[in-house]
Amino acid sequence: MIRPLHFIYNAETAVNNSFQVRGDQDHISEKAVLEFDALVNILRQNEIDVTVVEDSPDPHTPDSIFPNNWISFHPGGIYCLYPMFAVNRRSERKPEVLNLIKKKFNYIHPVDFTHYEQQNIFLEGTGSMVLDRDHKIAYACISPRTDADVLNDFCQRMDYRPVTFHAVNDEGQAIYHTNVMMCVADRFVVICMESIPDPSEKNHVSESIISSGKEFIEISLKQMNQFAGNMLQLENRMNKKILIMSSAAFQSLNPEQIQKLSLHNQILQTSLQNIESNGGGSARCMIAEIYL
Repeated sequence: MIRPLHFIYNAETAVNNSFQVRGDQDHISEKAVLEFDALVNILRQNEIDVTVVEDSPDPHTPDSIFPNNWISFHPGGIYCLYPMFAVNRRSERKPEVLNLIKKKFNYIHPVDFTHYEQQNIFLEGTGSMVLDRDHKIAYACISPRTDADVLNDFCQRMDYRPVTFHAVNDEGQAIYHTNVMMCVADRFVVICMESIPDPSEKNHVSESIISSGKEFIEISLKQMNQFAGNMLQLENRMNKKILIMSSAAFQSLNPEQIQKLSLHNQILQTSLQNIESNGGGSARCMIAEIYL
């Protein structure tokens, strides 16, 4: 997790992120740090190992709090680097962050997709893709930030099967990242099927989830807009499964959904109000999970 230094509303990403709403910028960076620290604290209180890297002042990276877009980690010491849509987000790939991760976790085998930025096509990590690591499936809604050709390259090099579709919000705009409408955990999938307008694509996604043997938990567009799709399942030191989400996401869920999720894992939630509104991302986006 990257502790933000100068978190602000990023106009470069707002052009295709409908979840971003420019809020009161007064002390927004300080508010984001408080929300970040609260999330880190609740993770550590529940025995989840968290590596926090302090952001650096130069170059200025307003979205550094969302590291899962530029890097992902995989077994065998492999890490992937991704091409980013916003020019000012490409500077988040800072050597000091990589060096710390390499040293602590022995990630020594890079798979670099960043050259696609020269072609103006992108794949923003586990924002663009929601990975079913158990079955090697990469779910991805195609958008200006998620290119099918780059996705196919990832799948070929990392031995994944792509499941692509188109998803839109309640105003018909393309959803910028798959991880705001979908979460894949060990025994369940949370997904906003309502956001997939094409019936054949909807069936394709449904069949893939059902064939994986995971429980299907649907959320509505309204719940998606409260970041209910932006959850992440983690494992603590005692190998206990824990589901992380924001308070807004949790409060949008109905009792039946909460009961279903609670059968599979403990739920942790904390307020990320300022990060969500100004950054357009939530709890899942703030964590680049480590696979040893």
